Amino acid sequence: MNIYDFDETIYDSDSTRDFYFHCLRKYPKILISVPAMAWAFFLYILGLKTKTQFKEKMYRFLYYVPDIDSELNLFWNKNERKIKQWYRDRQRDDDVIISASPEFLLEPICKRLGIKSLIASKVDKHTGLYSGENCHGEEKVKRLKAEIPDAVCEEFYSDSLSDAPLAELAATAKIIRGNEIIDWDKYKPSKLKMFLSREFLAFLVVGVINTLSNVVFSTIYSIFIPNTTLAFFPGYITSNVVSYLLNSKLTFNERLGFVKFIKFFISYIPNFVIQTVIVYLFDRFIHGPSVIAYAIAAVIGVPVTFIFMKVFTFRKGK
Repeated sequence: MNIYDFDETIYDSDSTRDFYFHCLRKYPKILISVPAMAWAFFLYILGLKTKTQFKEKMYRFLYYVPDIDSELNLFWNKNERKIKQWYRDRQRDDDVIISASPEFLLEPICKRLGIKSLIASKVDKHTGLYSGENCHGEEKVKRLKAEIPDAVCEEFYSDSLSDAPLAELAATAKIIRGNEIIDWDKYKPSKLKMFLSREFLAFLVVGVINTLSNVVFSTIYSIFIPNTTLAFFPGYITSNVVSYLLNSKLTFNERLGFVKFIKFFISYIPNFVIQTVIVYLFDRFIHGPSVIAYAIAAVIGVPVTFIFMKVFTFRKGK
């Protein structure tokens, strides 16, 4: 058998996102659920909620759809055209679709296409509540083994490296980019992907906290140290201690440790140099309020710091 992911793989978009906006256009009341969804997403970024918990909040929009089956039919009447032609050309009778999208959302299109085996997230189409975990990553392998114990995968297709656990089970695996089919081992993801991850979003949140604490601590120290640049040093160190604690727990989910603490400060050396130069130049040529210099300096160098932290301080096994 061949196994396929669905969204961005055989379907030229994200079906959950498309269905959400399809419903939103007809039922604006869905906007009522946005604040709770946004808060759940914020907590997910910080690692305080699982992806399943966040998605349950997102699927609360289903409360405001009076006839879900009718909307599913209308949705697929419009979006069936997004099934990619390359898949239609190679479709086989024993294909298996495994997706993190809701089972209720994909069942209608699978029936239309004649796909007999669908494994997806079990979500109640009226309440948005899950039965089990979000079908993503390792969970896909667990579901496959539970539902098709004797499955032998010849070819596996996905748009995401998060499906590596499934790819390892296949004789051959392919990455899909649009309509391009790439050998799994030959695919080189864009470096920009690093900055679209949950880790980077969490790093930005911690960075905002770090920026504020840096400004506050440096300003406090400047009361006792009249030189702006000199007052910046202890403020920078103090705020980075706070940053280490938050990044360890919220961004990279790592245990605290002395070695990591030292590596963390080493990771900040390039950022420290950049920020010190900016503070010095501001103090030397602009002569504005110290708090502005500290704020500008704290924002510069965020991407560089994140890369150093990810590949050096909190680097995980290959």
